[in-house]
Amino acid sequence: MIENWGNNIDDLKKKCRILHDVTKVDVRLMDQAGTVLFHLLDYLIPVTLQSLDKEYPTIIKQLRQGETNRYYHHVNAFNLEYIATGIWIKGECCGAVLMGPFVSSIPGIGFISDIVAKNNAPISERKLLEEFYHSLSVVSRKNAQSIGELLVNLFAHAYIETQSLATERVVSTLNREELKLAMSESNDQIEERFRLEKEIVDAIAQGNKDEIARILNDYNKDILLSFFNRIPESPIRSAKNIVLVMNTISRTAAERGGVHPLYIHHISEKFAILIERASSLSVLKQLVETMVYEYCTAVRDFSTRHYSLLVKKAVDYIHMHLEEDLSLSIIADELYVNASHLSRKFKAETNRSIVDYINQKRIEEAKRYLQRGNVSITEVALMVGFNDLNYFSRVFKKTTSLSPSQYSKHYNSSR
Repeated sequence: MIENWGNNIDDLKKKCRILHDVTKVDVRLMDQAGTVLFHLLDYLIPVTLQSLDKEYPTIIKQLRQGETNRYYHHVNAFNLEYIATGIWIKGECCGAVLMGPFVSSIPGIGFISDIVAKNNAPISERKLLEEFYHSLSVVSRKNAQSIGELLVNLFAHAYIETQSLATERVVSTLNREELKLAMSESNDQIEERFRLEKEIVDAIAQGNKDEIARILNDYNKDILLSFFNRIPESPIRSAKNIVLVMNTISRTAAERGGVHPLYIHHISEKFAILIERASSLSVLKQLVETMVYEYCTAVRDFSTRHYSLLVKKAVDYIHMHLEEDLSLSIIADELYVNASHLSRKFKAETNRSIVDYINQKRIEEAKRYLQRGNVSITEVALMVGFNDLNYFSRVFKKTTSLSPSQYSKHYNSSR
């Protein structure tokens, strides 16, 4: 119980802060009932995922059944991984320290599809889940073992206050002429970086991935991080600040390109975490390229900038409720508009009826799961919003020229 911890709680919190600062993985300190007493979190776990709170007592129970030198590697139904060790005081397990979530491999499309299928998660949340899983730290089995060993050894001993020894600062030998030249170069770099950013922003807003590729090929993309060496004591921090700015302006560009704020928010949050976790300049440089491509893809896939406000709202509603019962009348009621008026506007602006648009998006989702080959056709149909298997099969064949079973066999046999 907490009352048995005495003055240890402050020392335990200090150790938790050290772990979080070094690993950039969420850390929780719990008592023996599984109540979280202190936490340091970077992740906001999507509501779709089962709350870990219900799993805390199980984790504590496992630790109490072991010995003081044991740690527990916990993997839940959503393949989120955690490592915990007990807090032992006078031979009693009074609580635990839990680190996670993390994953042991880079989540691919199939990984996310399996999570959605196995846990009956709404397919409209797939994009959110992709962003969340891709933001998690990837920890190999070997490194997970090292974290477990670190936890056991760190919490088996009392906290020791430390003090750093600093060397004297080296005085710069840069003369006035060299300083003047450096300042001139900095001004040129500023102008070049702003010009490059503007070109990237325009390309993102248009969803033009070819233009993004041209820009990054024609120009030295390192110009985006050209100031990393202007703060010799902290080049990575300086580079992170620049990439965070790039994240912000890319976010604005995607909004200008007609992407719903919900999609932009998930992308922005993911890269904000990845940027802060980056441990080297090479990782940050790669993040810049990956980030601008992902915002550009979002504009290409989810933009409604060419539509009127009414049609934008209808499209966004369809995307966010794809697995639910959808029809012209339901959408019209949700948007407080006459169904006939909505139907005419939608057809005029998209060249498709609302039913055809819904079916197209549902078939696109269905293809993802049929490609995996581990979910039945009936389950796929229900997941993407078709309650009638025969109707699903007819729509699928009309769209792809193949029946769902033929598509699944063709795709899986060609792998």
